[in-house]
Amino acid sequence: MKTMFKTTVAAGALLASAAHAEGDLNIYAWSDSIAPELITAFADEYDVNVSVDGFNSNEDLLTKLQAGTSGYDLVTPSQHFLKIMADQGLLEDISASEMPAFAQVADQWRGQWWDPDSAYSIPLAYGTAGFSVNRDQYDGAVDSWSAFFEPDDKLAGKIASLNYPDEVIGAAQLYLGVEFCSEDATEMKKVYDLLAAQKPDVAVYASDNIENRLGSGEVAAHFWWDGNSMRTRMDGAPVEFAMPKEGLVGWIDSMVVPAGAANVDNAKAFMNFISEPENATIQYNYYAHSSPVQLVMEDAKYTPENAPELFPDVPVEFSRTCSPAAQDLVTKVWTQLLQ
Repeated sequence: MKTMFKTTVAAGALLASAAHAEGDLNIYAWSDSIAPELITAFADEYDVNVSVDGFNSNEDLLTKLQAGTSGYDLVTPSQHFLKIMADQGLLEDISASEMPAFAQVADQWRGQWWDPDSAYSIPLAYGTAGFSVNRDQYDGAVDSWSAFFEPDDKLAGKIASLNYPDEVIGAAQLYLGVEFCSEDATEMKKVYDLLAAQKPDVAVYASDNIENRLGSGEVAAHFWWDGNSMRTRMDGAPVEFAMPKEGLVGWIDSMVVPAGAANVDNAKAFMNFISEPENATIQYNYYAHSSPVQLVMEDAKYTPENAPELFPDVPVEFSRTCSPAAQDLVTKVWTQLLQ
């Protein structure tokens, strides 16, 4: 999901085939998450100037929206942050269930708890968070989170984790059998103790440059995402995405419109455009995370045979929106850990 970028496409009116829109569209999405050719194609077809900025954590996105007018027309939060944003009045009700894009969404992703009335969002991609290893650096088993959280001597000092708590704490909870969104301080103390014991073996807490850090062997194990690990493996790096028996942390990112956005119609037009099967297939092949909308399957690049990372055979537990009490415990664990 994730290196900083900025792209701007200015489409000339002469290139517009059927100008259903005009003006601007300002997107704030997970870094490097939207296929550039789709940005260009949308700009050309709709005669819209498209600007794309990238973020690296849901926390960064939420802070941006909470600060006031962001200047963005379309953003892509994960499910539990989408719910927070909707509850705080930070999103436009776009009647998503009435949009053409919604007809392309698989039934399992409709009316979910983060948007029960399908008022705010059109899903873009889903997948899992886990950890990957460089097989030139580590030849041990990776069928349990124990390899990451309680490493042996071969991984001592050679682990890298993310620099925000969200999925890392969720993974620790899976390993320990602690419920997501726990309000039990004793249970969350177990999570802290596990992460604190791991800390001497963590070379860096960072959420960017993971491909280079792990692929080069700078570290031997890194908390990471399924599709990113898969792409690095397919590019020839000796990387393996672990399938821990305790499970993986699930996520689904969706397209939403911030409250007060200046170009709502253009944002909705882009949601419909990128959800068309042909375009969704281009997006799937580029982003390398699973698609929640209909694809042209004969053109889909990734299958269970060549991309097992996208088709996990272990449990997947999706991150949830926690109560303030539970979220305070997560924040406390992470703040104390990084002190």
